[in-house]
Amino acid sequence: MKTIERYILRRISGAFLLAFGAMIGVVWATQALRQLDLVTAKGQTIVQFLKMTMLALPFLGVIVAPFALAIALIIVLNALNSDNELVVINATGAAKTKVLKPVMAFAFLLSVLTLIASLWVSPAGLAQLRQELTQVRVDLVANIVRPGRFIEVDDGLTFHIRNRSGDGTLESLMMDDRRDPETTFTYLAQKGQVAEIAGRMLLVMHDGTIQRRTNETGAISIVKFESYAFDLTSLMPQASAPTFKPSERTIGELLNPPADDNYYKRYTERFHAEIHDRFAVALYPLAFGMIIFVFLGEARTTRQSRHTGVLGALFGCVLVRVAGFGATNLAVSDPDMVLAIYLVPLSVMGLSARLALSDARPVWVRFIGRAVHGVVGTIESTAERITSRFANGRT
Repeated sequence: MKTIERYILRRISGAFLLAFGAMIGVVWATQALRQLDLVTAKGQTIVQFLKMTMLALPFLGVIVAPFALAIALIIVLNALNSDNELVVINATGAAKTKVLKPVMAFAFLLSVLTLIASLWVSPAGLAQLRQELTQVRVDLVANIVRPGRFIEVDDGLTFHIRNRSGDGTLESLMMDDRRDPETTFTYLAQKGQVAEIAGRMLLVMHDGTIQRRTNETGAISIVKFESYAFDLTSLMPQASAPTFKPSERTIGELLNPPADDNYYKRYTERFHAEIHDRFAVALYPLAFGMIIFVFLGEARTTRQSRHTGVLGALFGCVLVRVAGFGATNLAVSDPDMVLAIYLVPLSVMGLSARLALSDARPVWVRFIGRAVHGVVGTIESTAERITSRFANGRT
């Protein structure tokens, strides 16, 4: 690459990282709020909560990445035009590819990363999330033991805890075990934790006592301990194997599903559509890059408003992605329409490449530009009238 191309590529990279970080943060926050009941209702730790919400980030990143690229390109190309750098590039007689080359180079790199995440990273994260959710549903302490309540976990076995801290520690624990008809055991501990050790689920209690009372004679003996482990394995419900959806399976599992997979037999069309969507999703960064360049890749004077180009670029990107989602859903109901999954981004790339590399603009493109410019002008004039009205009112 030439110096100017490397310069543009660096600016795109920086703007993309900022845009992607902001967008993925907002999306993660919305997903985290949906999983907040893991802490409030299920009694899971903050660490477990963060782990489970982070597992969905690769899947969210695949969706967010093309839009983050679009925002980054809009910011960079607008800045290059405002600083008259695009004007200087055109004045030197350089071809349009001087700006297009770094744009498409970064879009291609993002497409490769998106493809890798879509085929392996994203489904692996979603599959692990499915396993974690399944485990939470069968967590004895999270679903049965409640602070401040006496809960009979098993016939003759009663639990009580004063509080459950954020790291999963059970505070002021009491356990009364009357399952043995001859002897009653009462466990009192300052704190305890449930841990899985060597395939056994243990309740590890600290700083407490064990009261042993013989039912026949009423004799009581008390043993003080610093640490004591109580086996809960027999009380833990067995988790059934989770059923993974198509989005939660790697590309190898989609192409070679088990012969006895009833879920695959029931939703075969969804699996086929998912396979094609995994590959097609990598085309959208390239399509978005071409769309943004068509609207904002050329230098414009201060007399020419770029609002039209920005709105047109954003509208075009959103429209293309919505059409892609629609094509995927259409392929699920009609397998013969699977080519539409690829046709949407490829057709946009071809049309955008023709417009980007040609000097002339078709009539319909100029018509859309004038229409968008008219809408922008109407909005701006309305905003100015409202602002002046409020200003006069304050005066």
